Amino acid sequence: MKREILISLVGGEAWVALKEDGVLVEALFRRPGAGQLVGDVCLGRVDAVVPGIEAAFVDIGAERSAFLHASDMFLAYDDLRQGQQVLVQITKEPISTKGARATTNISLAGRFLVHLPLSDYVGVSRKISDGNERARLRKMAQAVVAEGKGGVIVRTAGKELSEERMAGEYRRLQERWEAIRRKAAQARPPLLVHAEAKLVSSVVRDLFTDTFEAITMDDAATHKDIVDYVRTFAPELLDRVHLYRGDTPLFDHAGVHAQLRRAFHRRVDLPSGGHVVIEQTEALVSVDVNTGSFVGKDKSPSDTALATNLEAAREVATQLRLRDLGGIVVIDFIDMDEPERREAVVRELRGRLARDRVQTRVWDMSALGLVEMTRQRVRPSLLQALTEPCAECGGTGRAAAAATVLHD
Repeated sequence: MKREILISLVGGEAWVALKEDGVLVEALFRRPGAGQLVGDVCLGRVDAVVPGIEAAFVDIGAERSAFLHASDMFLAYDDLRQGQQVLVQITKEPISTKGARATTNISLAGRFLVHLPLSDYVGVSRKISDGNERARLRKMAQAVVAEGKGGVIVRTAGKELSEERMAGEYRRLQERWEAIRRKAAQARPPLLVHAEAKLVSSVVRDLFTDTFEAITMDDAATHKDIVDYVRTFAPELLDRVHLYRGDTPLFDHAGVHAQLRRAFHRRVDLPSGGHVVIEQTEALVSVDVNTGSFVGKDKSPSDTALATNLEAAREVATQLRLRDLGGIVVIDFIDMDEPERREAVVRELRGRLARDRVQTRVWDMSALGLVEMTRQRVRPSLLQALTEPCAECGGTGRAAAAATVLHD
């Protein structure tokens, strides 16, 4: 599978596109004045404690207080009180009328490691599948943290990492944590104590590994910064960093804009002639699978249903990533009586979702052909972020029929 990252900086906006075999699967962007909160560490003040929902609301200086659930509170903050100062990290952007979500279990990400200063956990990314390499990295990480405090997780980019480079990054992350602690000790809430790396920097740090064939950008200054970073931390990838010099805008040249526009359509056509309809509501995302014009020719109805459902499973996994849809998702597949065929469709869906960087969970197909799943919601969906409600229809997407207007 060919994977590439495209970065475009136009009019002060930063856009990142991820493509797999030429298909757009993720689109991330930041606009001037639109803050990126996830990963930021803030010194906050407890606004209110609500025992009924086992949570507290923390003033972090944003428009709405951050939500801090009991499950996200580290031991040091078991007894939160109104007015108490608390150091939190943002784990989810504000969405709709809800404020950001926060945790007191701080984590600091580097290129190869994630430092957990308030934990003693030592782990290795599940994406490093080789047993011997996992054991080597865990033993090495345990030796590194034994000299200091806190825990650590070896990231996917840490595969084949040397002990010297691991120790060096761990020291840098520890120094960052000590700087955060010193600043927080001298400050008064609410205050941003540490800002997470912004969009382009975090994408290069977190995503650009040997699983990508290229990273291409259209800005010379950004190209220089990325070259300098890669030369330091991943010199073997230097020949994969490219500066685009064409006359046509990069995203137009790569077909990103055309694919992005289709992400706003309710209906997505499948190669065979079938289609899926995606509806985003306040409560959940519903997906309806239809055979459409696909009649299967020489195939039986059950074969047609299976072929359409398999195509739909692949497309739905792609669309959830591209549209950044989160929360509860219900997929209404075409009915199939055979249990093994239902299992095949669910297996295909899970396999495709394994490529998703966001955490997902899929349940088995019901007798009605419904598959329930969840996808972690980290930020507003692409539709919410790039559009606003229509003033005429109130955001329903439908206007009164002529006969209704006449009757009124």
